Amino acid sequence: MNCINCENCKQGMTTYFCLAKNDFVISNDIKAVEKVRSGWKKGNKEYEVHRRKIKQEVEV
Repeated sequence: MNCINCENCKQGMTTYFCLAKNDFVISNDIKAVEKVRSGWKKGNKEYEVHRRKIKQEVEV
């Protein structure tokens, strides 16, 4: 199993296909990034101001 320098393992993916092994490889070294929802929250003052401003622009 000599590496044939296909560069699949260096792309930073959690899973990739290794041509030398002729198999898929799952890398445990790379940590999965969790998505954080940090958008507008209902009841937030900035949200309410923004919502009212957008609504006024649409009605005009």
